[in-house]
Order: sequence, then C-alpha cells, then structure tokens
Amino acid sequence: MKLTGVHLLLTYQCTFECDHCFVWGSPRQEGTMTLATIRHVLNEARALGTVEWIYFEGGEPLLFYPILVRGVREAAESGFRVGLVSNGYWATSPEDAEVWLEPMASPISDLSLSSDLYHGRERLSPEVRNAQTAAEKLGIPVDVVSIAEPEAGARSCSGQLPHGESGVMFRGRAAETLASRAPHRPWTGFDACPHEDLEDPGRLHVDPLGYAHVCQGIALGNVLTESLKDLCERYEPSSHPICGPLLAGGPAELARRYGVRPRPEYADACHLCDQTRHALRSRFPEVLAPDQMYGVPEAG
Repeated sequence: MKLTGVHLLLTYQCTFECDHCFVWGSPRQEGTMTLATIRHVLNEARALGTVEWIYFEGGEPLLFYPILVRGVREAAESGFRVGLVSNGYWATSPEDAEVWLEPMASPISDLSLSSDLYHGRERLSPEVRNAQTAAEKLGIPVDVVSIAEPEAGARSCSGQLPHGESGVMFRGRAAETLASRAPHRPWTGFDACPHEDLEDPGRLHVDPLGYAHVCQGIALGNVLTESLKDLCERYEPSSHPICGPLLAGGPAELARRYGVRPRPEYADACHLCDQTRHALRSRFPEVLAPDQMYGVPEAG
C-alpha cells in the first residue's frame, strides 16, 4: 500500500448531529486526539516517505482550536500539504472568521467547508459564507462540500468527498436515519464496493484512539501499538477479514461469507455493508472498531 494522504480525525465530537454523518459525530461523542498523538502520527507519516497530504477532520476539529492550530503548523513544518474540513460554526461574521483562520492561513492548502440542508435551513449557511469570505481574503483555497437529500439521486463519489454536491452514502448514522427515504434494491445486486479503493487505498483515516481506517469503521490496526509502515506493509487486501470478501464480491459476499442473513433490499452497497458489519462486530472486535464508529456511545 502506498499512502499519499493521512486524515486525522481530531475528534468525534461535533456541534451538529447530521443524519448523513459517517462517524456519528455529535456533541455527546467521546474521543479527542492529543497533541502527542498528532505528533506521533506525523512522525509515522514522515517515515513512510510517500505521504503528501495531512487532513484535519472530525467531528468538528475547530472545537479543539489550540491543538488544531499547533497540529496544522507542525504538519506544514514537516513538509506536508495541509487540508482542513469544518462545518464553519465558528464563522459568526467575516471579521471573526478571519481571526479564527489567520493563524493557519499560510499552512492550509485546502479548506473544505461542509454546508447543506442537514446542517441548517439553508444549503449554504451564513457561517459558511462568512468563512468563505475570510478564507478568500487570506488567500486560503476554499470550497464547499454538500450532501444531497436521499431522494435527490445526486452523483455518488469514490474516496474523499469531492467539492460540490454528492449523494448520500448510507453508512454510519445515515444507515439508521436516511436509508428509509431512498429507493431500495435487492441485496444480491450489491456485489462491489463502489466508494473505496480497498485494493490500494492511497489514504487512511486515523482516529483519536489510534485506529487506522481504510473505510470508516474498518480498521487495519492501531498506530499507537504498531508503526504505520508495518500496517501498510502487512496489509494484504485479499486476506483481510472484511476487505477480502468486499473485494471478492462486495457487501453481498461479506454477508454470505459469514452467514449473515440480510433483509431483502437495501438503499445502496454502503447500507448493506454497514448493517452486515454491525452484525459481525463481536466476531472481529479489533477490525470493526471503535464503538464511536458504530454509534454505540449514543445507543444509551
């Protein structure tokens, strides 16, 4: 596996509780990355020699602003291009937004702002407009990421969410809250993973607990107990207990392989995969982890 991007989930906490969220972000979520962990991951990424980009994401990373600022600066000083993903809650005016962004203006090479009807009453929120104005003034490349309503039939995407509008991927909270609003198809037809390159991912998400995710909720290991280099070298897609079946025949094969009995129909491949992985968590607790990715802290 040749990694070119490492995405740090700085926190699972968020100011919002969006229905489409992959990681069940909410004000009640637990798990925040320490500065020591950020530095550890940066060192691991630098040792690989192939990583070009470090992204800071969440949850909402600006909830832990001083640690984010230090992490962004140290990532840039380590020679990485730096990206940031935020919902812009902090941009209460253009002037205020400029104050928030100015300490990170030089290091940030890409600012992605999340705004859609899941975040509020307007597709482009006033806060995101303020953040755009401030970013442009500071010379920070900026764009907006939006997720369409389930009924809209917007284009799907592969890998990192692109700028512009994309369709819902029915995993995480979306599998619970939005799937019923989308057309369903027979589960046997979901015979490939359309969104992630599991053969050669190119990027991993590292969460506050150290889990390295090839897709949110599918861990290759933990960077706090094993080097990122070893994780990448050890990864054999076809023999991985979850990625192997997904590559062989998609979520339908994952269900067949382990004797999970699906419902007749699902909204998309992510929906079937998400529900199958929930059923398999006790069998693969270190792979289908952590609880935060499966909404467990919110279950009570």
